Amino acid sequence: MRIGVNVPNFGPGTNPGVLRSWAQTVEGLGYDLLMVSDHVAITSDVAEQYPAPFYEPFTTLAWLAGSTTRIGIGTTVLIVPYRHPLLVARMAANLNDLSGGRLVLGVGIGWARQEFEALGAVYERRGKVTDEYLAAIRAAWADEDDYRSGGGVPIWVGGGSEAGLRRAVRYGEGWHPLRNTLPWLREHWSRLKEIAAEEGRPVPALTPRILLRITDEPLAERRAGEGTIEQVMADLEELRLLGAEAVVLDPFHTEPDETLHPEAAWEMLAAVAARRA
Repeated sequence: MRIGVNVPNFGPGTNPGVLRSWAQTVEGLGYDLLMVSDHVAITSDVAEQYPAPFYEPFTTLAWLAGSTTRIGIGTTVLIVPYRHPLLVARMAANLNDLSGGRLVLGVGIGWARQEFEALGAVYERRGKVTDEYLAAIRAAWADEDDYRSGGGVPIWVGGGSEAGLRRAVRYGEGWHPLRNTLPWLREHWSRLKEIAAEEGRPVPALTPRILLRITDEPLAERRAGEGTIEQVMADLEELRLLGAEAVVLDPFHTEPDETLHPEAAWEMLAAVAARRA
């Protein structure tokens, strides 16, 4: 099972040097994936959680690919309705080609209504548009002579609704739910398998993103990835036994000022890496 890290590409502590340090730290600790998030217009609803500066994911990943040598790179998640599908298809294919085939394209439908309005996108149609755009991206990648290396980019589809699970089955190599509990993951993983059988399609790989928050004392009520290091490692083992192909650890909790002190996140990541060795 591969383990990745969601690197904050936003917030008051984020700058090119910090991003490079994140990438080199994560790769140096032996993690398998380095992933970043996506916002385009930092409207007030976005800024409450993910304030400026916000580094655009494709640009950031292209730069970080040159600062690393081995680690996979990806989006967790790219908001599909924000960009023309042919632009996404070309940027993703080019980035995958330039990075030596290291890209994972995690995608979602988005949640920030004000950002949709700022970009002239229709919030109420975001699910349908995402389906249409993913189909268009796949169709573009079928032209390997033009969209070089596009066909080699795995798509991880986020979302836990019935529509989101069907989207993952129809368009994804992986299902990429974000920051849930283990009981929730088990229940929805079972439902996704049922949907795949109904659709007559392969079951996408289980590739969740989970919180990483290590505490001194055990937690009773918690999401996957929260608690003592023993609880965190037990969660990772349970996900492995559940069949997860990859798990992305998210060390950003809720406060933007956390980005001013990345060392705290690096210590947690080092603790997990030491237990994996």
